[in-house]
Amino acid sequence: MAAAGMKILISDSLSKQGVEALEKAGFTVVVKSKMPKDELLKEIKDADGLIVRSGTKVTEELLAAAEKLKVVGRAGSGLDNVDTPAATRRGIVVMNTPGGNTVTTAEHTMSMICAMSRRIPQATASVKSGKWEKDKFMGVELYNKVLGIIGAGQIGSHLTKMAQGIGMSVVAFDPYLTPERAERMGVTMLELDELFRRADIISVHTPLTPETKGIINTQAIAKMKPGVLLVNCARGGIINEQDLCDALKTKRVAAAAFDVFEEEPVKPDNPLLTLDNFICTPHIGAQTTEAQENVAIGIAEQIVDYFTKGVAKGAVNIPSVAPELLPRLQPFLTLAEKLGSLQTQLVQAGLERVTVEYSGEVTSLSIAPLTIAVLKGLLNPIMEHPVNYVNAPIVAKERGIEVKEIKSTDAGDFTSLIRVRVEAGKASHQVAGTLYHKKEARITEIDQFKVEVVPEGHMLLIHNVDRPGVIGMVGKVLGDRAINILRMQCALEKRGGDALLIIGSDTEFPAAALNEIRASSNILSVKVANLS
Repeated sequence: MAAAGMKILISDSLSKQGVEALEKAGFTVVVKSKMPKDELLKEIKDADGLIVRSGTKVTEELLAAAEKLKVVGRAGSGLDNVDTPAATRRGIVVMNTPGGNTVTTAEHTMSMICAMSRRIPQATASVKSGKWEKDKFMGVELYNKVLGIIGAGQIGSHLTKMAQGIGMSVVAFDPYLTPERAERMGVTMLELDELFRRADIISVHTPLTPETKGIINTQAIAKMKPGVLLVNCARGGIINEQDLCDALKTKRVAAAAFDVFEEEPVKPDNPLLTLDNFICTPHIGAQTTEAQENVAIGIAEQIVDYFTKGVAKGAVNIPSVAPELLPRLQPFLTLAEKLGSLQTQLVQAGLERVTVEYSGEVTSLSIAPLTIAVLKGLLNPIMEHPVNYVNAPIVAKERGIEVKEIKSTDAGDFTSLIRVRVEAGKASHQVAGTLYHKKEARITEIDQFKVEVVPEGHMLLIHNVDRPGVIGMVGKVLGDRAINILRMQCALEKRGGDALLIIGSDTEFPAAALNEIRASSNILSVKVANLS
């Protein structure tokens, strides 16, 4: 494809270096930020590419109006404002620039820690109001303090280096960080409750998921040291704001610093804003000249490569493969990613090794992107930044995960089969899947159980002893809570032995229902997975 005559619409502010890179490649570049909805819908109509930051909401309506759009580029890592599934359905590539703001976000976090520990914003306001209150602003040293990091990914790792540089010791909770990687970082890995007990300062660096939402709440704060300091420069909602507010009022938490909120822009009546021991910034963790130049140049170069070379660097919804191969490969990519995602949600422990075995006709295809799809599925649910087809191998390597591929011509009863085996700690788990009619993904194995599962929506997996009444009990528990069961399957290891009950639903399974099932007799384990 040639750039000449192609229009790239930039609907949010972007550093001039990015604009210049696009113009130099021959694109017609239109820069219009903060457009009213009607004007944006009109402007997008003949655009071949769209570059946004966080201001533009790339909705299904906007994508429907884009008659020529081929790619959406996010200058930054977050894609909360882009309807990626809608773009995928329309064949529009979505790409971002992960890692471009790692350093600046880590630096902002450390700045917040320093400002909070020495009460710098409050002291500044006092002096500017004509006061000189030296005795009022007693601070605490960071030297020899324990920094607890929840989520030791790229940002958490960089923050670790800075904290160690000023004499802090670092402990971390990250179920997916291997002991070898933690040792190289000089970090002591702890269970979450133990981290709460030992850390003087706690900083969160995880994505916002159902598992991490409200991970710091009243119950968690009760386990922490009195006078702990809390920081959130990751995603709003990881720390429960009302619970934090109550703890700040009683000084159970000495101080807190936020760059992100559950609702943004933050409402003026948010009670946190009234507290003297709470400091905040308006989601500016990535707002440095260097970071903005990096992501602007990065997304511009990715757009140029896509249109001129057909290479989709940084793509989050397709791999970097030749366009003519995608139709045959795409169903296998979907299957591979679903297998990886299911594995990581079932294992929930530090991944050490991943073996992907390809059997049958699938071995005639390029398996490299399929393995990357498995890694993407494995890593995306647990990382603070989106994992895509470009960075998945790098992320796996950084986290010390060994990856192995095996090919076999014999797929048994299937035309093609993909089996994913992971080793975590001393345990090994495997799932396998195939395609029905060459396009419909099915899971055929979960550990020792032979199954036939459609990998979509919310899944409840109950490992139980094969006894009468288990299915009826589960059905009643879910029925009492109006949970709609779309699919149900029971797989037996052997009669009278262990069984696996798999239930599919279009809604989440309430925690109360899961706890009630776990408490029932003959239940060995209860796990949930979301394959939406």
